[in-house]
Amino acid sequence: MAVENNGREGRPGRCDDPEQFFREVEVEFLIHELKDPISIIETGMRTLLEKQDKFGPLSNRQEKTLKRVLRNTKKARGMIYALLETGRAESGSFEACAFKPGQVVFEVLLEVLEVMAGPVYEQIDQFDELPALVAFLETNGVKLDIRPHVAASEMLQDETKFRQVVGNLIKNALHHCRTTVEIRADRQDDQLILEVIDDGLGVDPEDHEKIFRRYAQVKECALTPRNGHGLGLAGARIIARCLGGDIELLSKPGQGATFRLKMPVNLATASS
Repeated sequence: MAVENNGREGRPGRCDDPEQFFREVEVEFLIHELKDPISIIETGMRTLLEKQDKFGPLSNRQEKTLKRVLRNTKKARGMIYALLETGRAESGSFEACAFKPGQVVFEVLLEVLEVMAGPVYEQIDQFDELPALVAFLETNGVKLDIRPHVAASEMLQDETKFRQVVGNLIKNALHHCRTTVEIRADRQDDQLILEVIDDGLGVDPEDHEKIFRRYAQVKECALTPRNGHGLGLAGARIIARCLGGDIELLSKPGQGATFRLKMPVNLATASS
């Protein structure tokens, strides 16, 4: 089901400045064109790994290196799609479908762990039962708390964009935590409440809004390291707002950070 979102809060007026608009279009086009070379690299890595009978056997070190390259290629592809999804959200383009948010949150967590915590991810296959896997993740600093009524419920939302938002919040928490990250999913009436909590350095309250701005430079802010560009959190909140929800930050210096995503379970209702 396609849904158009016209003029929702959080969507900037992209035609107010024609020069800026065309610059944005040019950047989005270049991002779009990056998909092809990334796909070729990913296909090449998979071919070498999966068709050793045709291209020759690999040593253990070569195979580990190729797998590491493949994981990071997937990460690059994910970044590209994240930027494209942000642009689609700003233009009001959505595709709603029914899905279980609890299941999606769990799947996204595993996808992020594959990229950011390879050694932990490589041990996941040994667990056949979900409770054992959840316990294993907790011993490695990742606590997952999805309320039973969330696990059994469905959302009617844009699943691709929902995944992008959740993925960005989890990646941010894993990047900035000291030892632990907690992910909580609950539902209040017609709103899904997702909290991603880390025990990192925290953020001064006066900088809370700044970290959601594109390319913002926040001095001594734990969530905007100098080698970052501030696009992940900015894009996540743009998408969340365009889907009828929002993201807020609860944090103080030295006390970690909680990112709270609130999103309506029905996109059609949110867009009306």
